[in-house]
This record gives sequence, C-alpha cells and structure tokens, in this order.
Amino acid sequence: MLTVTIDEIQRNLTSYLQQVAAGESIIIMQADKPIAEIKQVSPTSKQIRPDGLCAGEFIVPDDFDSPLSEEILNSFGGK
Repeated sequence: MLTVTIDEIQRNLTSYLQQVAAGESIIIMQADKPIAEIKQVSPTSKQIRPDGLCAGEFIVPDDFDSPLSEEILNSFGGK
C-alpha cells in the first residue's frame, strides 16, 4: 500500500491512477493523518442473457393486444 500527500497526488494524479489500475492501493495523507484511500474498483461483468431463455414456458394469447373491456378500464381509471 502506497502512502502519499495531497500535494503529491495532485502533481502526479495520472501516474497514481495508473498504479491503482494495476492493483495498488493508495492512502492519501494530510498533516500526517490518513484522510482517504484510493483502490481499484472490482470489475463487474454482466452476463448476456441467452435468446429464448423462457422458450416454451408460456404462450402469448392471440388477443394480447386487444382493447380492454370497459369493466377493466373502469377499475384502473377510477371512473
């Protein structure tokens, strides 16, 4: 773990960020007291969901996009 002052980190920010990207952690000091830690962010990998994940598990009815009945519309619309 690397320890640097605020002045050092401001002068060489890019260099220190490259070290962080390589896995190094940095403690920032002010008046000989640690005030912050910079460390690499854990990579998050999102898995792509496969096509047809639920194929065959349900059937969309033919009237899926047909207009709703007045009774159902009234229950949503609060008429």
